[in-house]
Amino acid sequence: MVEINGFAPPRFAAVREAFAANFEAGQELGARFTLVERGEVVVDLWAGFADRQRTRPFDGKTLTPVFSTTKAVAALLIARLVDQGRLDYAQPVADVWPEFAQAGKQAITVEQVMSHQDGLSGFPDPMEPSLWFDWDAICAKLAAMAPLWPPGTASGYHPITFGYLAGEIFRRIDGRTMGTALREDLARPFDLDLWIGLPDAEHSRAADLQRPSALPQFGEINEATKAAFLTPWSSPGGRGQAEWRRAEIPSANGHATAPALARLMGALANDGWLDGETILSPALIAEASRERIHGQDLVLPFVMSWGAGFMRNAPVKVWGQGLSTFGHSGWGGSCAFADPETGLAGAYVMNKQSTDLIGDARAKRLIEAAYSAL
Repeated sequence: MVEINGFAPPRFAAVREAFAANFEAGQELGARFTLVERGEVVVDLWAGFADRQRTRPFDGKTLTPVFSTTKAVAALLIARLVDQGRLDYAQPVADVWPEFAQAGKQAITVEQVMSHQDGLSGFPDPMEPSLWFDWDAICAKLAAMAPLWPPGTASGYHPITFGYLAGEIFRRIDGRTMGTALREDLARPFDLDLWIGLPDAEHSRAADLQRPSALPQFGEINEATKAAFLTPWSSPGGRGQAEWRRAEIPSANGHATAPALARLMGALANDGWLDGETILSPALIAEASRERIHGQDLVLPFVMSWGAGFMRNAPVKVWGQGLSTFGHSGWGGSCAFADPETGLAGAYVMNKQSTDLIGDARAKRLIEAAYSAL
């Protein structure tokens, strides 16, 4: 029996039971689930081990790599620029990043980039995987690259390139990296244990990953899928774990606790309010999360609905049944979501990865239990 730590009041007893059941079924190594309702943390549960050898407990201070769940944070940072009047979703990316106009990309808009419509899901031509650690070099390659499909005609999920595209748009306007802005504007002021670019002093708190024994099922493989996921250079490599942790890749290498993600998403489910302050106006929450494109994704084997950087719950229904719910999932199972209709938000993090691209069964079990209590 694994000891379950944290709290879940009687109203949410089914969530605690579902959390324990995931461990009892052998589906977890270490995990944490946090639920926020109308800005208040109402459930926070954690258990298990932070390392594969099971010598280090997964505790209240454990940081977990959340991979693409990081994209929800990047989407929020871009939305804050729009809210401040410094950026418009409808404007061409080339307005703020002139070099991006190369290879016929001069008309691609910010919202097309944020909704994976720009045709830059990955690099088709060989390169060293270590090049991903050179921000300027990757941005130059993206600026020079021709789209893999006609922009605006379909979405094609960008697992890694999204972070460089959104991050460079942000940097061109703000002057800071997304990791720095996150730390200075949100994480430090609101006591959120959430990082894009993990300082060396925090590495000892990071959970080790138990990777899945098989690859995800991508369905029919095309050029966009290959470039995104299936080449030897499709993701960063060759530099070791420490350099991966300290890099700032706003699409893929966030480190967080579940409460940090849940509280941040809780603000988006609660008219932008976080600890008595507005971090995003209600109008921009609606604008950032509204549908930009709906249809069969060219990279993921799903029909997807994309907002401006956020996955929309319709039609995949991975975060309850709400059609206005939005958030993001990460490789291996992590997720964070916000439901403005109910004021509910949550986050699930873990270090035993599954092969599910979205809709990890462990997280769905927890979220369904949470909604059953409403």
